[in-house]
Order: sequence, then structure tokens, then C-alpha cells
Amino acid sequence: MNNRTTSIVVTVVTALLCGCCSLFACIMGFGAITGNGTFTLGNTSQPMPTTYGYVFLCLSLIAIIIPIAVGFFMLRKKPEGAISNEQIPPAA
Repeated sequence: MNNRTTSIVVTVVTALLCGCCSLFACIMGFGAITGNGTFTLGNTSQPMPTTYGYVFLCLSLIAIIIPIAVGFFMLRKKPEGAISNEQIPPAA
């Protein structure tokens, strides 16, 4: 596997993992903001505070940005003349 294929595989895997997490967090966030979300602690069930909804939405945005950043940094074209591993021959 060459470097480009590895970059594509890493980008797809992070997109799937972060995409599932961000979808779940987004649904939970909208549910908490609209007042439809509840959580159960022991025998009591209480509505979820709206602050939790905003936190879940922020986390979902971060989880969406991660695969975009991974794809950008893994698939971008590196500058050609920046660093070279070749030895410069001594001047005569």
C-alpha cells in the first residue's frame, strides 16, 4: 500500500467513526434543546437541561471538523522543495 492509499483509508475510517459519533451527539443535542430529552438516574426520570444540548451540539461540530482536518492534512500535496533527504555533494 502506498502513501496515498493509506491516507485515503485513514480519512474514510475517521469520517465513519467521527460521523457516527457526531450524528448521535447532534440528535441528543437537538432533543435536549427542544425539551424532548430525558435522563434516568435510579428510579427518577428528569428532563435534560438545555445546557447539555448545547454541549452536545458543540461536540458534534468538533467531531465533524476532525475528519475534514485529517483529510486535508493527509491528502494535500506536500511542497516539493521544502525538505530533501538527498545528500549534497561537497564542493570541489
